[in-house]
Amino acid sequence: MAIIALINLMLVTFDVSYIRFRDLYLKVVPEFTIWYGETFKGIEPERATVRYLDTVALLEEQVAQTGLGSIQARVILSQLQQQSIAIIDENPFAIADKSGTLELIKNKMRDRIGTDSAKNAFLDFWSEPYLSDNGWSQEIGFFNNEIKPRFETNYFRGIAIDGGPTDLFWTIDIWFILLFAIELLARSFYLSRHYKNLTLLDAILWRWYDLLLLIPFSALRLPLLGLLRIFPVAIRLNQSQLVDLEPLQNRINRFFISQVAVELTEVVVLRIIDQMQNLIQEGNVTEWLLSTGTGRRYIDINGVNELQVMSQQLTNLLVNDVVPQLKPEIDALLQHSVVQVLDQSPAYKGFRQIPGIGGLPDQIAHQIVGQVSENAYDVVRAALQDEKGAQLTRSLVAKLVDTTRTEVQKNGIIDELESLTAALLEEVKLNYVRRLAAEDIDRLIEQRYQIYNVTQESQ
Repeated sequence: MAIIALINLMLVTFDVSYIRFRDLYLKVVPEFTIWYGETFKGIEPERATVRYLDTVALLEEQVAQTGLGSIQARVILSQLQQQSIAIIDENPFAIADKSGTLELIKNKMRDRIGTDSAKNAFLDFWSEPYLSDNGWSQEIGFFNNEIKPRFETNYFRGIAIDGGPTDLFWTIDIWFILLFAIELLARSFYLSRHYKNLTLLDAILWRWYDLLLLIPFSALRLPLLGLLRIFPVAIRLNQSQLVDLEPLQNRINRFFISQVAVELTEVVVLRIIDQMQNLIQEGNVTEWLLSTGTGRRYIDINGVNELQVMSQQLTNLLVNDVVPQLKPEIDALLQHSVVQVLDQSPAYKGFRQIPGIGGLPDQIAHQIVGQVSENAYDVVRAALQDEKGAQLTRSLVAKLVDTTRTEVQKNGIIDELESLTAALLEEVKLNYVRRLAAEDIDRLIEQRYQIYNVTQESQ
């Protein structure tokens, strides 16, 4: 099915570009191009230009038989003059959107005759005196080599019942659409049966991109949108492993991520800082920190003081798990501090100078420090394990918080702290965040390619 989808996409692409590049296709595959245009695009020879070229051919035959000065040849020359004027006035090239070709023909005829009027140029060219004076063979050769091929590129395209040009590509496309529809329904039916909770609609939407293969863009007069089928075709080719598109996909992803990441980060960070500034300036943070009990305008969803519980959990963690592992370092620090204090005593210094027992004071200090720290640790742990001790600890923490709140309000530094914090956040925005876009995009792109090169070398 991937190959069939690719063939369909190639046909769609050819159909979309056929009219625009018809002359090129005529040079490459003339018979197929003519057959395709006549069968599916309603293209047929344009009558005025065909009659004009037939008249020129008739003139060539007449000159070959009776000469350029014969009455029959002069009659044909008069017909060519009339047809030339009619072509200039009516512009039969406009239907095929090839008015530029007619302008090129007129320019060549003006240059050939040496006049600024296209009509006068044609009238002079198809006259017996001009052709006789400048050589019949030379002038008819000019026409056949420079003018006739451009006349031959003109064509007429039929009009459909909807007013647009004839386009029967849907007669080809409909067979591919039916094939893709049958395949989509069969696969969706199988998936809906294989997975119990998957409906037929869900199975169809599972591979929603295949729906682009079912839309008759040509019948809807939207041929350019038919190129959207490149997406399901690319996915199918990648899934069938006929083409490996993973490197291309990775490059596209890295490109968009590197371009968007910095700007998105900047917007998010600026938004967070702005919200923090607003909360501080409006006094919401201060109110939340300093208000107590029912005075808070705060939504409590579980009836639990999270800060109190968190502080209790952290205290238990420190006492039961962290402090025991730090006890040797704490004892060493305390012993060092005690020895330094004792060294300042003259009696202690003299006692250390006694031979044989000079190191005894250090040993005693070590034992005292170890015993004191052990007893202190046991007291704290027992206080936490004891209900009364835990209650006293919580009361101590609560008292500490309340006292801090009271003293902060008494000293009147809240306004100053709010102003300083808001100014600090503004400085962060101005000095750091707003420089991200200019500095980090190039750095991210460079890092992206460095990482890509490393991953490619390691494969």
